[in-house]
Amino acid sequence: MKTFQIKQKMWSLGGKFIINDELGMPTYQVEGSLFKIPKTFTIADMSGNQVGKIEKRVWAFLPKFDVNLANGQIVTIKKDFSFFKPHYSLENLNMEVQGNFWDMNFNLLQNGQIVARISQEWFRMTSTYNIEVYNEAYCDLVIALTVAIDYVKAQESGVAASSASN
Repeated sequence: MKTFQIKQKMWSLGGKFIINDELGMPTYQVEGSLFKIPKTFTIADMSGNQVGKIEKRVWAFLPKFDVNLANGQIVTIKKDFSFFKPHYSLENLNMEVQGNFWDMNFNLLQNGQIVARISQEWFRMTSTYNIEVYNEAYCDLVIALTVAIDYVKAQESGVAASSASN
């Protein structure tokens, strides 16, 4: 089992942050595009080797991301239409996501077995996520999934805040 913690910087332009392992050692670095359309996130190991790239699709009714992993695997993460709780699908993957996305507490399952558990810490100044990956082969995928869903959540809370102030 591997555990990670994502602690995003409060005022990071474009979305640049480090992901640490259970010992607090930097393991991944994530950099989001600042003014690029479509929005992209590049995930690299600490040696600078790219392990994944997330690209938001521009012409999609609901948020949709293509995740290209270094091992050649391509996964599409899409937000599904739902009335009460956010729901996401993973295309091209024999996995499902269960949990409460709004609170960012969810599990990634394969054949009914938990592959990873993601939970957000509350009462912090920045977004802080704790990630437990039970099958280390899925570390890169789980990190990408968490970054993409957090981006959608941040975008939606920004839209809600700006419409509430009008």
